Amino acid sequence: MNRLFVWAAATLMAATTFAAEKPVSPAPLQVGDTVAIVSLGSTPKRGVAEDAANVLRQWGYHVLIGKNVYAEHGMYAGTTEERLSDFLEALRNPSVKAIISTRGGYGTSLLLPSLPLDTLRRYAKWVVGYSDITSMHSAMVRAGVMSVHGNMCGALQEFGATNEINLRMRDVLTGRRPTYQVPGHALNHTGSARGMLVGGNMAVFSNLAGSKDYDFLDRDFVAQHDIVLFMEDVSESMPRVMSMLNLLKLKGVLDQVKGIVVGRYTDYPHPAYGYEDMPQLLDEYLQEYNIPICYEFPTSHDEDWNYPMIEGCEVTLTVTPQQVTLKFE
Repeated sequence: MNRLFVWAAATLMAATTFAAEKPVSPAPLQVGDTVAIVSLGSTPKRGVAEDAANVLRQWGYHVLIGKNVYAEHGMYAGTTEERLSDFLEALRNPSVKAIISTRGGYGTSLLLPSLPLDTLRRYAKWVVGYSDITSMHSAMVRAGVMSVHGNMCGALQEFGATNEINLRMRDVLTGRRPTYQVPGHALNHTGSARGMLVGGNMAVFSNLAGSKDYDFLDRDFVAQHDIVLFMEDVSESMPRVMSMLNLLKLKGVLDQVKGIVVGRYTDYPHPAYGYEDMPQLLDEYLQEYNIPICYEFPTSHDEDWNYPMIEGCEVTLTVTPQQVTLKFE
């Protein structure tokens, strides 16, 4: 039996095993723990890692900064091998309890073929980021490990240690399970649902379609779990969003999810194509589904409107005409 076959069989077995289990929660951070800062996607502005590290130190943590955080290779923060090296070094370091990406951008998904699910599971720890980092969250969920879709080093640098959104992220990393309550929206579908929360940047998780081991919206995976889906995006046109919605329908995902949390879609032309805004377009497509759906939830590329969301965590979504409640269990 050749080594490639053995590796493939082991990976398939791990994926099957993890799919049947509830995701584990990494150990909560305590004062004195170490947080690693790495660049999973694109190159950040100079100084952002150091400024973010100062905020984390104000919260009582030690900080390790990856050697390649400012590397440049086309649109990426270094080659795939350089970014992977920083991530694996942080992942395997027993003193590191959480890993925060400097920014999103592009390129995180290029790391996945070299990240077997059992590696992510073996060294389970918090991974934080949004936008392009959605692909890493998808892999973490498939590995059976929770992670945090939330602000990165740019928000730590800009808003500081006492900012409400940054403090919400700190609280999540220290083991607190939040309950978010936001006002209702005219297009909301009322109801209640319970399930595993997955989602993030719509374009990024749509691009993982077909990657059976790393796609948290793989049809078979969704069929094995009660899923509450959340989604947001930036700079995507209405036709592109409609295409991605249709992809979810063709995959059978929209027929299976128990609830949908729609965040904010930003930086797109509107009104356009007869729609006033993105919620109107989304509602026209989603109104056939008899599940709770809420709009304009605070998850987005607006970093002052981007609550930390625990990927893989059990949640209860309750939508009434007046209020939306998202409770993490």
